[in-house]
Amino acid sequence: MSVPLRFRLNDEDIEIQVKDPGAPLLDVLRHDLGLTGTKSGCEIGYCGACTVIVDGEAVPSCLQMAGLLEGRDVRTIEDLGGPGGLDPVQRAFVEEAGFQCGFCTPGHVMALRALLDEDAAPDEERLRTTVDGNYCRCTGYVKILDSARRAVALQAGAGETGAGETGAGETGAGDVESAPGQELR
Repeated sequence: MSVPLRFRLNDEDIEIQVKDPGAPLLDVLRHDLGLTGTKSGCEIGYCGACTVIVDGEAVPSCLQMAGLLEGRDVRTIEDLGGPGGLDPVQRAFVEEAGFQCGFCTPGHVMALRALLDEDAAPDEERLRTTVDGNYCRCTGYVKILDSARRAVALQAGAGETGAGETGAGETGAGDVESAPGQELR
């Protein structure tokens, strides 16, 4: 028996029928709604590949029960950018080459978008904490952090100063980065 579910998805009010209100939002997005930009990684809320924004907060969609979305606001990677161009976070990832295979990129972009929506000028520690919450098996996180810094600059309208320019205590391209779950210093 299907259950009606009404929520706001990417700036549109929708109503869908879900067979199982306990199903993860990730499955509803990918299978019921055909929005495949959100990736399925660990399915236990740890890797960050499935990150979406729910009511302004970055959440792992693999842990968000669809039935709890009634009346809530959900944003996916498909909501960013558009005919007017890329979102500043997307643009930063392109300009700084912040991806390799691209599998983790939507999760990183959505986590950083949520951070910048909350805090337009996050400090280095908040950027690192946000990036650290998403696994990337291809990079050493240097380019992802450069992309995060660049996104801050682009959003502030200072798009000509490269995020790759590092200040005291920041990581440059020659520095070694640690894996997720380890402290990034």
